[in-house]
Amino acid sequence: MEHDELVGALLALRERVAELRLPLETAAAPNARADRTRVLDQLDDYLLPRLRDPGAPVLVVVGGSTGAGKSTVVNSLVGAEVSPSGVLRPTTRWPVLVHHPLDVRWFSSDRVLPSLTRADAAGEQGLTGARPGLRLVASEAVPVGLALLDAPDVDSVEEGNRILAAQLLGAADVWLFVTTAARYADAVPWELLADAARRGTHLALVLDRVDPGAETAVGDHLRQMLADAGLASATVIVVPEVELEDGLLPEAAIGPIADVLTRTATDPAFRAAALAETWDGAVADVSRRALDLATAADEQQAADVRLRAAVTAAYATATDQIAHATSDGSLLRGEVLARWQDVVGTSEWFRSLEQGVSRLRDRVVGFVRGRRPAEPALVEAVAHGLSAVIQDAAEEAAETAHSAWRHDPAGRALLDGLALSRASTDLRARTAEQVRAWQGDVLGLVETEGADRRTTARALSYGVNGLGAVLMVAVFASTGGLTGAEVGIVGGSALLAQRVLEAVFGDEAVRRLTQEAHERLALRTDALLDEESSRFTRQLDATGAAGRDGDDLRATAARVRSAMSTRTAAAAWGKGDLPAGGGGHLRGTGAVARSDEVAETEQPERTRWWSRWWR
Repeated sequence: MEHDELVGALLALRERVAELRLPLETAAAPNARADRTRVLDQLDDYLLPRLRDPGAPVLVVVGGSTGAGKSTVVNSLVGAEVSPSGVLRPTTRWPVLVHHPLDVRWFSSDRVLPSLTRADAAGEQGLTGARPGLRLVASEAVPVGLALLDAPDVDSVEEGNRILAAQLLGAADVWLFVTTAARYADAVPWELLADAARRGTHLALVLDRVDPGAETAVGDHLRQMLADAGLASATVIVVPEVELEDGLLPEAAIGPIADVLTRTATDPAFRAAALAETWDGAVADVSRRALDLATAADEQQAADVRLRAAVTAAYATATDQIAHATSDGSLLRGEVLARWQDVVGTSEWFRSLEQGVSRLRDRVVGFVRGRRPAEPALVEAVAHGLSAVIQDAAEEAAETAHSAWRHDPAGRALLDGLALSRASTDLRARTAEQVRAWQGDVLGLVETEGADRRTTARALSYGVNGLGAVLMVAVFASTGGLTGAEVGIVGGSALLAQRVLEAVFGDEAVRRLTQEAHERLALRTDALLDEESSRFTRQLDATGAAGRDGDDLRATAARVRSAMSTRTAAAAWGKGDLPAGGGGHLRGTGAVARSDEVAETEQPERTRWWSRWWR
């Protein structure tokens, strides 16, 4: 039951992490993207396979820097050249995994490292230049229950090789890290060793090519560095500088490594402890990274909200600008005012200040009945003025939204290759179309209102277009945005237009008509601005950053921790789960013990007794 609960929790965590999208360039995004890949790799390459098959062979990944002697160590343990050494070895892109023939089923499928293809020793041709994969080599020298994987160099000049090396190390039950006396303090290996400390990986270090007589001093220094890095429990095996025998390390030199690895495969208690250390550490690391990913998801959603808010604010300001310009009298300046004065007559207008508006009303009534030719010019002037107001507001909104995104790292990356600092190239044509449609709406309102009034039917039949033009003037007429002489001129124009309309429709109907005309204009301008603002929001929609926040990830990580709290190492990796040992023996196994026995036979009896007691 506990096993099923933990598998379910880890699968749910994998699903949440796989669904996570980090498209926006936030502060946490670069590290979070790398963490997302690490978590998925850890789950797919190690945690889920090991949990489902606790009896699978222990995978020992041999890693290290360029020229540290990893392949030589692997070949020496097996007693044959299974992993060619040298700078151009195929291990670079096709790492070699050596296993006992009886264990082939564990590695020939995609149980572990599912992203890597497989090839056996007979299928080596054509590996060069192919995409990365595993080259499986069966050897009777490897004990059943143990596999050795020779990984690429952790400091390879090719980034892809470094990434592959890190992925393989993340799939290890045990890290066998090979370094040399000359390079054990290099920075790159210690970055990976620090990662091993964070994940609690079971670790053994091979300190190779140590000058004779310096073994103790160099070994003690490395152990101190490991303790300072939180890796005090790591096993350190010192290999002195020796001559190779047919390209292999002598048995006495490779013996300590062979003994440690053989014990890992054949000693149930030692195996269980190693698996528990690595697995528990990996689960804790994945859970910790999941919480970091949840925070990054929150940051993505916050960035999406922030960028959308900037666009909304910019185009809301544009809406307000258009609303003010179409209600404060601003549109009754310039060409519109000149065309209106053509309708009423400038000189008559000034005399109306003393004589009232009655005579001017008669002139406008004559205009709407079609007795004057100025109406088309007035309607055209209104269209030009209104289009200019909308275009200017849209241009300013685009510039404002673009500036806000350009000063935000998350928005700046979305602007690459896009011309969003200006309004759409076809906005002018679309605006003219909408303005003409609105003017048609106004004429429709006049027709509808007049259709129910028999007393004005005859007048409307003569001047529907004219009454529509007068209604447009009434819609825009107010003195809120004007000063000086313009107030009197426009104010008089507004009063005159309203009186004419009231004479035809009545004051209540005029108020209703002007309000309806305003609302229809707002609907059309809002549609234009929404389409303009969508040029920005579509970029955000495409990223999918507006999806879930990090709450699901936090809840799933908590579920994993809860399942782990009821699970013990004995339950997970107890004797019942262990494979039967046997099979081959790594080259050098027992060589240290044999050399001690030889040394004892060469000493006096008292010395042999003392040596046995001391051991």
